[in-house]
Amino acid sequence: MRRNAWLLVILLIALLLGVNNTIYYFTTKDTLEDRLQHEMESVAKQIEISIELSRNGAEEYQEQIGRELRAASIAAQYALSPDVEKVSNAQLAEISKKLDMVGITLLKKTPDNIILYKSSIEKQMGYKTSTWKPWYQAFNQLFDEHRVTIDWGQSLTNFWTGPFEFATTDTSAIQKWGYYYDGTTNYMIDPFISYDSRQRDYDDATGVERLISQTLKENRTLSEITIINPETFGNGKKTTITDNGDELEHMTQNPIINGTYTYKHDDDIANVAMANDRNVKVYENAVINGKHVVKVFIPVDIENKVASMLDEKGQPLNRYVISLVSDYATIQQTLDKQFGNIVLIIVIVTVLSLIALYFILSAYRKSQDKLIRKAQETYLDEINGLFQSIRSQRHDFVNHVQTIHALAELGKTEELKAYTAELTGEIRQMNDIINIGNPAIAALIRAKSLQAEMLKVEFKIDFKDMNHLELGMKSLDMTRLLGNLIDNAFDEVLKYAEEQRTVHIAGCQKPGYYQFTVSNTCLQAEELANKPLFQAGYTSKDGGHSGLGLHIVKSIVDQYKGIINLAINEPNVVTFIIKVPV
Repeated sequence: MRRNAWLLVILLIALLLGVNNTIYYFTTKDTLEDRLQHEMESVAKQIEISIELSRNGAEEYQEQIGRELRAASIAAQYALSPDVEKVSNAQLAEISKKLDMVGITLLKKTPDNIILYKSSIEKQMGYKTSTWKPWYQAFNQLFDEHRVTIDWGQSLTNFWTGPFEFATTDTSAIQKWGYYYDGTTNYMIDPFISYDSRQRDYDDATGVERLISQTLKENRTLSEITIINPETFGNGKKTTITDNGDELEHMTQNPIINGTYTYKHDDDIANVAMANDRNVKVYENAVINGKHVVKVFIPVDIENKVASMLDEKGQPLNRYVISLVSDYATIQQTLDKQFGNIVLIIVIVTVLSLIALYFILSAYRKSQDKLIRKAQETYLDEINGLFQSIRSQRHDFVNHVQTIHALAELGKTEELKAYTAELTGEIRQMNDIINIGNPAIAALIRAKSLQAEMLKVEFKIDFKDMNHLELGMKSLDMTRLLGNLIDNAFDEVLKYAEEQRTVHIAGCQKPGYYQFTVSNTCLQAEELANKPLFQAGYTSKDGGHSGLGLHIVKSIVDQYKGIINLAINEPNVVTFIIKVPV
């Protein structure tokens, strides 16, 4: 039984520690994940600011290139005839070389189209532009109004230019074209330069790709940064087929504007759409490419619309999305380390707790054993005292008879009556104690009767129908229960004068239970009704008392599933009523 109790205690401690460890683990996990999200958002904000600065710088640089193209257009116009038919391709090649252009093309407007009519590069000629949206719209505005008003590209006096883009005439080249027309010629001048000769060096030095590369290098937790075009993402690269049958890729409508996109997940399209449509941050915690990662999609509004980022209809974007991928291993490593520390602490605390519990239980057991031994010794003393009293009465019986005979012969009637009355009372009292029916209770009552006689306390006894007492309670526990109640009653009545010192104990059998009552004089009986009488340590007595008597009584009654009540049925008398199931 004792071993099972120890096992139960150990299992309970293990369960509590396990629950505590689990709660702490997941709380720490949530905290670390929140911290990682905040770090990712902070990095994303820094990247956003840096990207905007870099992008704005790149746009400003492109505008400078646009002004260079316009200047080159004006210079070429002064060198060429105003009639396109009088301009040769050789002239255009020579001027293009002097102006450091990749080439110069002249556009001619026909009744139903605008075509590339003359060029310094032969394969540029002959292309129709009516399918080049929104370029064709800009060409018409420039021919008709000498200015371009579409919300796209860079417009200057008599001039317009779009962004760097793949060339229809050479799908492998990224170029920027300028278009100039002031009405003094019958053609539009189109000088163009390559991305490699102008913009690439700038982007390599200060562009977004360099910024992303440096950010990834400085933040080891980040695995990938992607700048996403939310309008074309998921549709693949935007391409068209040229008049020559070549596939033309549209750089300005590329789903991936900057960065790389190797950590692909099935929910990416939905997450990008949600971030863009609702303008909210979206997180994804998943295993991608065999690695546990956290992805965040953060929408970024574009204040100044640009021609280098377009939707699938060729209109400038209002917003793009930054995607950051962070390695979850940093969190897991921290969790593993903390978990190891927690386990070590728990093991140490558990061992120390079990050692402390062992000593506490050992001390408690020794204390209980000591109390039990003392109670057993008291019980044996009381039983022996009862038997000794019975033997004494029998031993003195002859002396009593001789005394009665002598008093009768002498004719001392009054003395004889007094002597026999005293003798009869003593015998009746002993018979009442013996007739209780339970040796343990009888011995206790006999001992308490002697104590009451010494203390000059009127000790009344009233036991009925208990000749066949078969309590489920151990005799030792019964003597402890009644003994503590009687002792408490004696302690209380000793506060008063001899004529007020009354203690009454009664016992009887009821249907299904036995009832015991202990009553005593108490001039402050009414005040006890709201006192915690059964609480360990509580006492209404003056110093020197532990306050454990009634607590022990309550514990014994509870152990045997009985009940104990305090009753104040008459003035200045307090009664404890105990009911114990049969």
